[in-house]
Amino acid sequence: MSGAQVLDELLLRELTPAVIGVLVHRGVDFATAEDAVQEALLQAALTWPDQRPTDPKGWLITVAWRKFLDAHRAEAARRDREQRIDAEPAPGPTETADDTLQLYFLCAHPSLTPASTVALTLRAVGGLTTRQIAQAYLVPEATMAQRISRAKRTVSNVRFDQSGDVATVLRVLYLVFNEGYSGDVDLAAEAIRLTRQVATKIEHEEVAGLLALMLLHHARRPARTRADGSLVPLAEQDRSLWDTRLIAEGVDVLQHALARDRLGEFQAQAAIAALHADAQTAEETDWVQIVEWYDELLRITKSPVAQLNRAVAVGEADGARAGLAALAGLDPALPRYDAVSAYLHERDGDPVTAARLYHDAAQSATSLPERDHLTRQAARLNAQLRG
Repeated sequence: MSGAQVLDELLLRELTPAVIGVLVHRGVDFATAEDAVQEALLQAALTWPDQRPTDPKGWLITVAWRKFLDAHRAEAARRDREQRIDAEPAPGPTETADDTLQLYFLCAHPSLTPASTVALTLRAVGGLTTRQIAQAYLVPEATMAQRISRAKRTVSNVRFDQSGDVATVLRVLYLVFNEGYSGDVDLAAEAIRLTRQVATKIEHEEVAGLLALMLLHHARRPARTRADGSLVPLAEQDRSLWDTRLIAEGVDVLQHALARDRLGEFQAQAAIAALHADAQTAEETDWVQIVEWYDELLRITKSPVAQLNRAVAVGEADGARAGLAALAGLDPALPRYDAVSAYLHERDGDPVTAARLYHDAAQSATSLPERDHLTRQAARLNAQLRG
């Protein structure tokens, strides 16, 4: 794909929510508007490489409107309505109205399941095709199409100007980010792009906190896996591969958010990520301060996952025995509980228990790289015990 084609694809994604908003303001229901804009995007992908319009947004609005009218004319039962809206509306305030944030709220409607919310957000706000989303989530295109159709039907009667919940939108974006990348769509990069977009629409410390968290995590991505795809634990990563530009931006965004003195979950997580990023080596990590930030996070969320991660930090700051004590009150059924317990038992000088727990953790791993990593850890300890 050429540089111009990449730029065109990014521009199309940026313009998608604005064009949907224009059609909705013209009286088109959300589901129909979204379908028309998707058709316009497909036509743009075919024609723009040869002849890019001077006004890309205007071109998309015109083509999407015509797609809507064509579909509308095909519905004989609505002929009376067609005659009222057949004329092209003159440009007005609605042509420049930006309803991107309302689209985020609509796609993150509480009546939708998390999976449907993510899919609808990626299509209506992200501008991705159903095929791209299906590839990213490793499901058949027909399955994803049904999921998106059901989601659109669910929100079809929700008022477009209805206020939404910022926290729900942020959780959806964080879900997208944590999917990483698959197929030809990098969902982590897409989540960062969309979060930047939200940050330009709304002054909210947790929007900034999430953006900072994403940037700081994404900065470590080049060092997370080896050439063969195997995982590299944080302590073993080559920190020269970390993206210092993203780290600097993430820290700057976080500092501005923290200055508002309204601490939230994503800001606390970003502060922990910033402390990891600040350490030149694993040995220089300020684990004491990381434990303090986990305490702040737990005051906000009471999250069992945060408690699990805090136990690791306590083990690093105060010794493995203290980490195991922090782990003791948690539910062993928690994801990664066995892996954390294995790590702390090994640090505490109990390789027999650690090997067994690494093996158990591998059996319940949710990804192949994670399973392989845990299996190798168990094999390493078992080899040492046999030797």
